[in-house]
Amino acid sequence: MFKLLKTVIKTGEATVRYPFAPLPVSPGFRGKPEYDPTQCIACGACTIACPANALSMATDVEQGTRTWELFLGRCIFCARCEEVCPTRAIALSPEFELAVGNKADLYQRATFTLTACRSCQRPFAPSKEIDYAMALLVHSGLEADAVAEQRAHFETCPECKRHQSIPDSDKLTLGQTTTKGGAL
Repeated sequence: MFKLLKTVIKTGEATVRYPFAPLPVSPGFRGKPEYDPTQCIACGACTIACPANALSMATDVEQGTRTWELFLGRCIFCARCEEVCPTRAIALSPEFELAVGNKADLYQRATFTLTACRSCQRPFAPSKEIDYAMALLVHSGLEADAVAEQRAHFETCPECKRHQSIPDSDKLTLGQTTTKGGAL
């Protein structure tokens, strides 16, 4: 009996004093996602990659805004959002204490303004995303002036670009082409 008691005293405490003392987490621990809206370009890559659908993005064309939203109640802390974010706007922190008294506190939101198309005036893409794409071209080695000249092209929606690149169907003649012998 004394031998057992002596071994227990020598061993010390087997548990941590967690609620009364901070719990150290190991390096690489995946905790609460921390979001920086100033870094975000609202590209939607994180919303596509999220397997738990904790991230969502909604576009309101009437208001000309795009809203990014994270619901921590669905997050499985997989870090896919962190991996795919091109601007590192989202990263998992070591924070793991996520208890809240109100469900609304589990939501994080950010709203971005959309750029209106130069041709049809409909909002189509976040301004920050267009600026980011242009900055990438400058970073790749293109002259800043040459990229700035292309701003009108970047600020045109895909539908208007399609209409601009397709020739007028009235002037286009379509016919069958035959080869020698009459077969196609």
